[in-house]
Amino acid sequence: MKVLVTGASGNIGRAVSARLAAEKAEVHALVLTEPAPDTATHTVVGDAGDPETVRAAIAGGVDAVVHLAAIPSPDLGTPVEVFAGNTRATFNVLEECARAGVRRAVIASSYSILGLRFAPRVLHPAYYPIDEATPFQIEDAYSLSKQADEATAAMMHRRYGMDVVALRFPYTAGWDAIRRTAESCERDPATMAADSWSYLHVDDAAEAVWLALTKELQGFHAVLLAAPTTMAAASTVELIRRYHGETELREDIPGNRAPIDTTAIERLLGFRATRTLGG
Repeated sequence: MKVLVTGASGNIGRAVSARLAAEKAEVHALVLTEPAPDTATHTVVGDAGDPETVRAAIAGGVDAVVHLAAIPSPDLGTPVEVFAGNTRATFNVLEECARAGVRRAVIASSYSILGLRFAPRVLHPAYYPIDEATPFQIEDAYSLSKQADEATAAMMHRRYGMDVVALRFPYTAGWDAIRRTAESCERDPATMAADSWSYLHVDDAAEAVWLALTKELQGFHAVLLAAPTTMAAASTVELIRRYHGETELREDIPGNRAPIDTTAIERLLGFRATRTLGG
């Protein structure tokens, strides 16, 4: 299996590249700057928004693409740079791959698509547990770019028959960063209230990507995923009542279970995150 990984030198990209290499897949890495992961078989340095760069990255043929390249925060550029850069890259990567005959893609969407994480004011979800039908409340360029990316992926399926899974990653990192964030969250749970205190280890993210590449499926699917527990020791229901007091609680959430419904990804891919702070 030959897989193009854009953003291969990033946080999730390195974990995905390692996971693919462990499965004996050829990793065609597209990175904005070097170094690329050691697990990459082929590397192209350049902008994922540039058609010639993507064509060079898939020269010789690839079977699938994992698109992770993006500006990951609205604070890392102007609104135009963030929105236009992210959406151009997603359209370009999927368009060039689809025109080359690639029929399976995985893209990095985000929990931030809900609009809570980067809003200039405090927002609250319509209900808990959050699921794929939860209404968006987008007020920032990054979250809007993710909504546009998902629309682009859906169009690619309609136009080319490309099957695409958009993984709505929550806060995703390795153990050191997760533990530091959890310690800050314990001191002040408000710091992660917009994230619903959720997280995902990068190796679980890589496993989800692998399943999204290899499971039999058709169409476009946008799915949420998260570790099964929060990074807070306190009761999830207590945290919701304290920080999102007007949000409807549609069902009980025992202990410190994550208030994110992962039923859709479990049904689609058979994926369940296994790496937890308490594990």
